[in-house]
Amino acid sequence: MTAVHENVSATGLPDGTATELFIGGQWRAASDGGTFTDLNPATGRPLAQIASGTAQDIDDAVRAARTQLNGEWGSLPGAARGRILNKVADLIERDGEILARLEALDVGKPVGQPTMLDIPMAAGTFRHFAGWADKITGQSIPTAGYFGQPTHSYTVREPVGVIGAIVPWNTPLMISAWKIAPALAAGNTLVVKPPEDAPLSILHLATLLEEAGLPAGTVNIVPGLGEVAGDALAGHPGVDKISFTGSPRVGRIIAKRAADTFKRTTLELGGKSPQIILPDADLEAAINGTAMGLFFNQGEVCAAGTRILVHRSLYSQVVDGLAAAAAAQVLGDPFDPATTMGALVNAKQRDTVLGYIEAGRSEGARVAAGGGRPDGDGFFVQPTIFADANNDMKIAREEIFGPVGTVIAFDTTDEAIAIANATDYGLAASIWTRDVSHAHTLAGKVRAGAVAVNGWAPIDPALPWGGMKTSGTGRELGWAGIEANTEEKVVTIIL
Repeated sequence: MTAVHENVSATGLPDGTATELFIGGQWRAASDGGTFTDLNPATGRPLAQIASGTAQDIDDAVRAARTQLNGEWGSLPGAARGRILNKVADLIERDGEILARLEALDVGKPVGQPTMLDIPMAAGTFRHFAGWADKITGQSIPTAGYFGQPTHSYTVREPVGVIGAIVPWNTPLMISAWKIAPALAAGNTLVVKPPEDAPLSILHLATLLEEAGLPAGTVNIVPGLGEVAGDALAGHPGVDKISFTGSPRVGRIIAKRAADTFKRTTLELGGKSPQIILPDADLEAAINGTAMGLFFNQGEVCAAGTRILVHRSLYSQVVDGLAAAAAAQVLGDPFDPATTMGALVNAKQRDTVLGYIEAGRSEGARVAAGGGRPDGDGFFVQPTIFADANNDMKIAREEIFGPVGTVIAFDTTDEAIAIANATDYGLAASIWTRDVSHAHTLAGKVRAGAVAVNGWAPIDPALPWGGMKTSGTGRELGWAGIEANTEEKVVTIIL
């Protein structure tokens, strides 16, 4: 498979865009010839027909991954693995414009957003874990001996095995890098199921993995429907671990399927993140940063800060500021430089978000901005701000996954923490304050996997990422990403 050409088709896709399964180093159709239609969210029209993997295709991919685990890839030293991962990073940067175009077409986001975040983060993730590949070490542990005889005990970290990675549609390239890079650094092999709503950037990544010299079968990409390919991957006895990012509903299904064969799991299952604005906050920075946490990627972000908890003294100013930020968003063609917000990924998601907006109205919250959908094609929803809300409302308790924010007043910091923690989720949170001591204190009290002070979701490949409660189990990225992809073995020698 050669790299994508620069020319584009009538749909806007680069010529040669990959649409088949990538198994054992070969591009091929699904075993039953089946396909599914990938839509352009901005227009609602078809982009491409994608090969739809079956249970047989998943089985073939797992077998290919198992062969490489016990073959060429499994015998490569860490330094050699690291060189390949660095080459992947180089190729992601080389094809940055192509990857950004694919993500904008497939997800509906303005093309500047993947250019600014997704592409650099994906390349940076491969570089970060390239550096870890030859530094995964164990430790020597002294003991009291064995029935009077001295011993030498030490640990080693070994690959978990074949990893099944199931990737969401909101930031597919970036999150696939989060799953693939640490797994490869640790010596694992993978079967990746891209999201059916946005598979194209991951399929192009497969061409880059091939070009970088990854042995055939080390990473296999099998697009398909969740209830077919995803279910087969989660339940396959030849898979040692499932890494899934998506909804709690699907996460529960995957956890149950994985339990049948005692697979390890890493599950990142979304959030309902609070953004707490204290009375001493830099108000302009807080409003701008909070708006970013609401509207970036159309609000289709697991860490979206959709519960804005504001001290009553600032409440009216924050509501007005966020309403103005919502009104300033320009919805439209993701390749128009004036566009600041794209379409939601599909009609179902658009209708789900509109349903939440109606629920907010019916529960008595006030629409301060937005509240509907614009005329025209595509799956667009107006950025919406609700005021005069409370934390018992549906719009404050359930993950909407769209550009909808709920502003709630508080009087004391204890009340703010109580509201922030009164949720089933625990992925992320933001605190806006000039008081550093106060920031540390509140950060320790918020029940969330990541807390940002005077910012929103400052992710980095070096920082572990994951949540508490319904937001999931386990961590990705950082050293935690290596631990999640290795098994610790102890060796004791009786001297």
